[in-house]
Amino acid sequence: MNLKQLEYFVRVAEMGSFSKAASILNIAQPALSKQVRLLETDLHVTLLTRNGRGVVLTGMGQRLFDHSIGILQLVARVSEEIEAARDVPSGRIVIGLPPSIGRRLTLPLVEGFRRSFPQARLAIVEGLSAHLTEWIATGRVDLGLIHNPEPNPAIEVIPVLDEVLGLVGPASARAARPKPLPLAELADYPLILPERSHALRKLLETQAALSGLKLKVVLEVSSVQSILELVAAGHGYGVLGQTALAASGRPEVFSLRPLAQPALTSTLFLAVSAHKPATPLGKQVLRMLQELVQAEAGPAPLRALRTPITKRDS
Repeated sequence: MNLKQLEYFVRVAEMGSFSKAASILNIAQPALSKQVRLLETDLHVTLLTRNGRGVVLTGMGQRLFDHSIGILQLVARVSEEIEAARDVPSGRIVIGLPPSIGRRLTLPLVEGFRRSFPQARLAIVEGLSAHLTEWIATGRVDLGLIHNPEPNPAIEVIPVLDEVLGLVGPASARAARPKPLPLAELADYPLILPERSHALRKLLETQAALSGLKLKVVLEVSSVQSILELVAAGHGYGVLGQTALAASGRPEVFSLRPLAQPALTSTLFLAVSAHKPATPLGKQVLRMLQELVQAEAGPAPLRALRTPITKRDS
């Protein structure tokens, strides 16, 4: 068993497919399959089983996968700490972005990163805030942007952006200047909302409960893009912010009535591990990402929070 075999095995398990993993690893599929078979032979166990959609972990495979993640992270951390001792922004960093803002930030982030850190490597993953929080806490992601995180001792957060939420409907329902919608009237609309573990849904449900409202949820869809497509097709209304409309690529198709009495605000945070030491690269990328968020914030009702880069307790 060697580190390269563990890396190959982890990538196949994560992708659920030898062909997809081979493409990402830039290795021929037969060579990749051979390395995983050699690993199974060394350990005298079957690690992966094939099904109609790809491969899945066996029980022993899951145990090795869990250990392998920790081993590979430890090796990467040693390399990072050596680079940190040189005070050179190099190495590899993994950034997590929520889909709604990732569509606007990925291109400027990649271009800025390549200009500023030519010796470093960047990986970007997308996920819901709950997933990104877990990945940052466990070290699989170095830093990321998350919405309205719950207190978690494993991460430290920095608020970077406030966004007023509103009722999103089709453009035909839009007035020249959409009037704010009192929160009490939100219960009159058929809503398309993410499922209950989604940060936005939790925020909305909490405020509705405090106001004694029962929301009329007709569909639960976690993809913001899918919510907007359903709204455009007339299946209901969403509760989103201007960022989501801008990321759709066609904000003119929708109307947005800011919620009022009280206003409902979603806050975007930068998040890092509370336990993993920050590297020179991590510190500089953290600042770059904050500046990009503020630059890409766009028009009202977004408000960039001019918060200095200092960690605060979660």
